[in-house]
Amino acid sequence: MAGFFSKLLKRNAAEVEPATPPSGDPFDMDWGSGQPTDAVVYQLTSVLMRYPTEETRALLPELTVLAEETGNDYLVRGVARIKNWYEASELDAMQAEYVQEYDLSRRHAFHLSYWTEGDTRRRGEALARFKQMYRDSGMVTTLHGELPDYLPMVLEFTALVDARAGRAALQAYRPSLELLRLALRDDNLPYYELIEAVCQTLPGVSPETQADVQKLVAAGPPAEAVGLALAPGDPRLLPLLLPHEQTPGATIGADHKNGATL
Repeated sequence: MAGFFSKLLKRNAAEVEPATPPSGDPFDMDWGSGQPTDAVVYQLTSVLMRYPTEETRALLPELTVLAEETGNDYLVRGVARIKNWYEASELDAMQAEYVQEYDLSRRHAFHLSYWTEGDTRRRGEALARFKQMYRDSGMVTTLHGELPDYLPMVLEFTALVDARAGRAALQAYRPSLELLRLALRDDNLPYYELIEAVCQTLPGVSPETQADVQKLVAAGPPAEAVGLALAPGDPRLLPLLLPHEQTPGATIGADHKNGATL
């Protein structure tokens, strides 16, 4: 395991100027493969965001060292916070808290398209796009019972299989990532620093408030609700960032003129 992660640290990658793809599909944007340490950010975050296990507990000393080698302060603090959570809690208590906060809570959903589509019939198309990304890579992807937009899975794919495709998917669903980041921050939950580290690897500057993220959208109820009544002002149904709206160096949601209303 140590040698595997060490190889990720040595990966060379260069950013390229994105070009608008002929398809108009944000998944086809080319944001480059990121910095050499980004793969470690993605993989460590993927490992630690999954359901708590004794296997993960045993990896924590190694993951701590790897985080420190990146020099990424948010990643270091994020791994330390998860390590402290494991040290202070019994595994069954951690698992119960995880299910309550991340599986059952709409506010901390780890499924990217849940923030953009809610539980609507449109979500099937979004999930199919993630499946297509995995198929296009030529790799066999085992979902382990999860939906294909499960953030730890997308991060692992980005770290190990196709950095360019994975980063395009993460950037396309950047509003989902940012709302998750802000919700974790505001509720003082352990995964906040890890998501902050992930967001910092992507183009653009993260917003400071949910209102800034909402400037990307005209928030409203789903057109076709399927068994889920959304509260007024629910932050989901955010649009993907389409290619013409993805400006390098721009602050996400900072300017109403650059926002999208779909």
